Amino acid sequence: MNDLKKGLATFTTGENFHAYNTLGAHKATVDGKDGFIFSVWAPNAQNVSLVGEFNEWQAEGIPLTKDQEGVWSVFTTIPKEGQMYKYNVTQANGRQIFKIDPFAQRFEKRPGDAAILYDLKDFHWTDGLWRGRQKRSNYFERPLNIYEVHASSWKHHADGSPYTFKDLTDELVPYLKKMGYSHVEFMPLMEHPLGASWGYQLIGYFALSSYYGTPEDFQYFVNACHNENIGVLVDWVPGHFCRNDDTLPYYDGTPTYEYYDSDRANNIGWGALNFDLGKPQVQSFLISSALYWIETFHLDGIRVDAVSNMIYLDYDVGPWKPNKDGGNRNLEGWHFLRKFNSVVKLKHPKTIIMAEESSAGTKVTGMLEEDSLGFDYKWNMGWMNDVLKFFEMDPVYRKYHLNLLTFSWMYRMSENFILPLSHDEVVHGKKSLMHKMWGDRYRQFAQLRTLYLYQATHPGKQLLFMGSEWGQFLEWKYDDQLEWVDLQDDLNASMQHYTASLNKFYHDNRALWETDHTENTLEVIDADNTDETVLTFIRHGKRKKDFLIIAMNLTPVERRNFKIGVPYPGKYQEVFNTEMREFGGTWTKHNVDSLSQDESFKQFEQVITTTVPALGAIILKPVDINLRKKKKHPTAKKEVKKKK
Repeated sequence: MNDLKKGLATFTTGENFHAYNTLGAHKATVDGKDGFIFSVWAPNAQNVSLVGEFNEWQAEGIPLTKDQEGVWSVFTTIPKEGQMYKYNVTQANGRQIFKIDPFAQRFEKRPGDAAILYDLKDFHWTDGLWRGRQKRSNYFERPLNIYEVHASSWKHHADGSPYTFKDLTDELVPYLKKMGYSHVEFMPLMEHPLGASWGYQLIGYFALSSYYGTPEDFQYFVNACHNENIGVLVDWVPGHFCRNDDTLPYYDGTPTYEYYDSDRANNIGWGALNFDLGKPQVQSFLISSALYWIETFHLDGIRVDAVSNMIYLDYDVGPWKPNKDGGNRNLEGWHFLRKFNSVVKLKHPKTIIMAEESSAGTKVTGMLEEDSLGFDYKWNMGWMNDVLKFFEMDPVYRKYHLNLLTFSWMYRMSENFILPLSHDEVVHGKKSLMHKMWGDRYRQFAQLRTLYLYQATHPGKQLLFMGSEWGQFLEWKYDDQLEWVDLQDDLNASMQHYTASLNKFYHDNRALWETDHTENTLEVIDADNTDETVLTFIRHGKRKKDFLIIAMNLTPVERRNFKIGVPYPGKYQEVFNTEMREFGGTWTKHNVDSLSQDESFKQFEQVITTTVPALGAIILKPVDINLRKKKKHPTAKKEVKKKK
């Protein structure tokens, strides 16, 4: 009982980061009797009683007793494991309402939302080799190629029912391995009452949605992924929550989990309620939720959703008040996220923490000492918007907008970025990635291949939403499976093969990931060729000889005898071509090896000549070069003269 009192005290001060061990329902033995201790935070409630299947949901239920921390508790031997329960809360104004257990680890299937008494058994993990490698590695210098999945719409059974994690273990894990992804990222898996929310309107922050099977099923899935060298990431939503009356909102009849200020509490745009991120108990609740998922399921990382909503007071469409300094920063949200990242990194330094954040007003990634929020990665929404806008454009006009592809080069060092082509871009009439591409069907596939190659060769890690790997034409539907029938079409099947081949190429070439976070990872060859609309650049690895030359032709005109400046004299070999027949293109063989010639090209003193396919891209690799003969640096010479 002393541990219980200590846990409740630190929960109240915002320092209990494993509050799920204190609150909720837990097996216990008191005075030699086996039963459960139930505990719930409802500081302003007049009364709380436990109701459920064990008393046929009669309102009087089993009474709980409140302590000085505002937590109501009871030990009882009456409920049995597997039975459903709720709390009958007499709120501050005398209203009675059945409320969920915020710390429940299991819920009934929707549309019901009663908690289930559940004792999660210890799982026999066999992923020690994977976890050991992760502890020793620097993930900034490792490949991070993410396949984003909505668990219940990846694939369905013949009767229309979605796969559980037991099914996904059998089929998704081999698919991830076949396709060459390093990680899988799931949209929120926590309990939510409405499928149309995609999991972003949560009620159960400690419960795997019963829609997806049991917690043990998910543990089994993660274990299987790790044994195939695949990491597992999950989206998490600490900014706002579902406003269904019988769940978290105004739990004791007063603002409990939400802000006291109704303007700050109400999330008008999403029809939700915002967490009061400055309240200590809410901090304990949320940080405990994140650690529960990381530790219980051996997650390799989490993505924090909607960070802008947490750090800006004026993010929503409703009225707002400036902070004490007169600005629009949500100081409570800003401090909470820094605290969250600090706590998680102290306990699990190799856990990857990503932010979905679209503004540039706050530094998101980097050290806390740099006044950042402390995330490892930030989704680069600017890159995504610019690049998709470019590829939707008629090639006639692309020469005037090449900066849409290159602008991200200017700010690439401002944050550690992930380049997302996510679920948000293939819904609500935005069209699928395939459908966004300009031209007829053949040209759409050609450009989709080039788009993915640009994502793979651009500095930063990468993410692609399910179905996009084979160019699904229809938009994603959350309540139906992917259009697997597409793969009976040769072009779709070739596109899937292309994505797998590109993923393997990305994984096998260190220049595309080991120096992502450094200035010298990218070297521009020519970003000003607007007449031919061909973009050329170099990606560098740590070793001088580890570099790749990329040439992207953004028009439907093949560029023959095309000159590319290179850093060293010697031979260069084409190692990837988006227009090969096996990928759905027309080329049957690669360009011949190119020998460099003495000729000035911008900062280079050597050039090679090759052919760049229409609406396609090629990658060249040095195979026999003279590393001692360096390129000239005219700008550097000028600077030296000025100093003299």
